[in-house]
Amino acid sequence: MIRERPRRAHRGGGRAYNRVLENAVQVAPDFATRLRGIEGLRLETGVPLKAHTRFSIGGPADFFGWADCPRALGEAFHAARQEGIPCYLLGDGSNVVVSDDGFRGLVLRYAADRLSYRGGAIEADAGGSLQALVDLTLDHGFEGMHTLTRIPGSVGGAVYGNAGAYGHQIDEFVERVDFLDGMEVRSFGPAECEFEYRESVFKRRKDWLILAVRLVLPHGEPSALRARADEIRKVRDDKFPPAMRCAGSIFKNLRIDSLPASAAAVVPARAVRAGKVASAFFLEQVGAKGMRRGGIEIASYHANLLYNRGGGTAAQIRELATELKVRVRERFGFDVEEEVQYVG
Repeated sequence: MIRERPRRAHRGGGRAYNRVLENAVQVAPDFATRLRGIEGLRLETGVPLKAHTRFSIGGPADFFGWADCPRALGEAFHAARQEGIPCYLLGDGSNVVVSDDGFRGLVLRYAADRLSYRGGAIEADAGGSLQALVDLTLDHGFEGMHTLTRIPGSVGGAVYGNAGAYGHQIDEFVERVDFLDGMEVRSFGPAECEFEYRESVFKRRKDWLILAVRLVLPHGEPSALRARADEIRKVRDDKFPPAMRCAGSIFKNLRIDSLPASAAAVVPARAVRAGKVASAFFLEQVGAKGMRRGGIEIASYHANLLYNRGGGTAAQIRELATELKVRVRERFGFDVEEEVQYVG
């Protein structure tokens, strides 16, 4: 079992960090040896997770494993469970806030990224890029996924959080999701995945690891799809520049029919799209734009965009997010909910 690391010890400099890492590795030598014996798994120790997140925030993981295939992923996950060591499956790190203290245990990254088109359907491994999947649908003239252009993240992360934008969500096109339930590979249809707005059964069953998805999409007019995707790309790049250290919008959008009547009454009709209103509307009313905690700031042009200006911490993100939630609750009588996941 991994022994508890002294809090924030890695912040004291390279020497203190190395001592912490040595302790973590020494107390679980059998576990590390077991992981290194798994074919298809590349193991690293003391990996700074800020290098694997869009926020560029996060302390070190005791163990970080790259799995090339379902078997390697399953063996590593099973080994961690047998040893009682916490395990977390990380996608592209586009929608997570990792603790400044890092992750006490094993972080796994699924590296399989195969994309193929056959039998009228597209099959994609969970470790692949969501943008690569979107591009493949455009190459074949399929309609629907084009609206997800420039949403950062992995295919698995998109299924996990039922990613969507501009009137489409990935669940509309899911025919089958293959996943590892801890013992064997299983497949679910869309109903069994229990998709909802930014939700799926996999968010509740974190021991189920998504491996691949099979999608069936309608055909569209290729040039029109490309043109619309290019428009969306420009909008997103202006709002969320690729080099910006952020996770996109920090809070989920809201169903207008779920809001208290007094809150819904202040929303202009033009702000409601497909029955939803952007959280940014309410955040702007409570003065979110330009707020700052240390190195974390809310964009002056978008009330739902928190980004790392430099030197920001996970603690600062949580402090700022909590302050926003309190302000919205006190003024409008409901809670906004984070879209990002907190890890560690």
